[in-house]
Amino acid sequence: MAAVQEYQVAPGAEVQGEATVPGDKSISHRALMLGGIATGDTRIRGFLASEDCLATLSALAALGVHIERPEPTRVIVHGAGAGGLHASASPLDMGNAGTAMRLSMGLLAGQPFASTLIGDGSLMRRPMERVAAPLRQMGAQITTHEGRPPVLLQGGRRLQGIDYTMPMASAQVKSAVLLAGLAAQGRTRVTEPAPTRDHTERMLAAFGVHVERAGASASLEGGQTLIGTDIEVPADFSSAAFFLVAGALAAPQGLRLRNVGVNPTRTGLLQMLQLMGAQISVHAHGSVQGVGEPIADIEVRASRLRGIEVPESLVPLSIDEFPVFFIAAACAEGETVVRGAAELRVKESDRLAVMAEGLKSLGVEHTLLPDGIRIRGGQGFSGGTVDSHGDHRIAMAFTMASLRASGPIRILDVANVATSFPGFVQLAQAVGIRIAAA
Repeated sequence: MAAVQEYQVAPGAEVQGEATVPGDKSISHRALMLGGIATGDTRIRGFLASEDCLATLSALAALGVHIERPEPTRVIVHGAGAGGLHASASPLDMGNAGTAMRLSMGLLAGQPFASTLIGDGSLMRRPMERVAAPLRQMGAQITTHEGRPPVLLQGGRRLQGIDYTMPMASAQVKSAVLLAGLAAQGRTRVTEPAPTRDHTERMLAAFGVHVERAGASASLEGGQTLIGTDIEVPADFSSAAFFLVAGALAAPQGLRLRNVGVNPTRTGLLQMLQLMGAQISVHAHGSVQGVGEPIADIEVRASRLRGIEVPESLVPLSIDEFPVFFIAAACAEGETVVRGAAELRVKESDRLAVMAEGLKSLGVEHTLLPDGIRIRGGQGFSGGTVDSHGDHRIAMAFTMASLRASGPIRILDVANVATSFPGFVQLAQAVGIRIAAA
């Protein structure tokens, strides 16, 4: 079956009802990786069966990990143990998954064999030195191509724990260094300049690793054994984000999202929307099995939004949600300003530039800043054509723009939505969005 290449979205729909988005991508990646080097079996429920996570699954299988999928969202990882991985016969293709590549660099840095990591065209343009540099400080031998993939890990080097202060807030860098620390001699400590998602620390603890967290630092001793466990993956907050904005724009009767992961290092969008005046209720109901991740039902109603200056402290807590937040900002009365978000320029696309291009195509007044954007809201969107440049979050964000558009919106280059959100079109249709895939 040919991949979907574009969306055609009719304007002015209302959304309502209930929805459950697929499992969390970040947690699914980490559950596979830690399960792969654990002793014993790890049983994962709610696994995100997306192209990104399946790339991680395939890479681990190529490294000698036996994995079963009795159902699309249920996975059993038969752990190979700390020394049980072996060299892949071919390069490990991570597709579009930056998380898979960067965390695998940490996972493989201390192995006794060489590995080569590659990806699709988008991933091959993304920076990898931010991970390679601290791993080299630990003793790993790593080469990149002008700072980008392919990444070659020579292997065979004994790693030493380091005390690393990250120059940027990045959960992927933090996670890669901690994963390398498992195979290193001595203690590895990572200090971050601002809080980032802490799924790796939570999950390491679930596998029996003692992780010490103090202020902005996380540390662990090398040589600890991971024990297989049962993991329940919550619904992905980053996927729910599109429907949170949809509800704030066009759900007069309310829209309820079920069993969403509400880890406080991920939910900056909730705070930003609430600062804008969105009517959002969070109904917490404990945490999911295994990883201690809090979950909740989130209910949102159409609200009169107002522009805000986004506190820079919220930027690392909402970095993946900014494309759809910009849609909300375009509909809010007054001006919204985002600064301190230069990280958006090195995602699957330059998300600041690509979102600005799309906003211009749909008649939204804005000013692109070096590390952010200024959006003049209140006018909604015209109809028109938007090129997502192969970025899944851009494509899904502009789908939500249709709710406040005066004409149809055509969104190009949308095939990569499958990397994070299988079933997106069907779920959008189910809550009332008039979207067709072509």
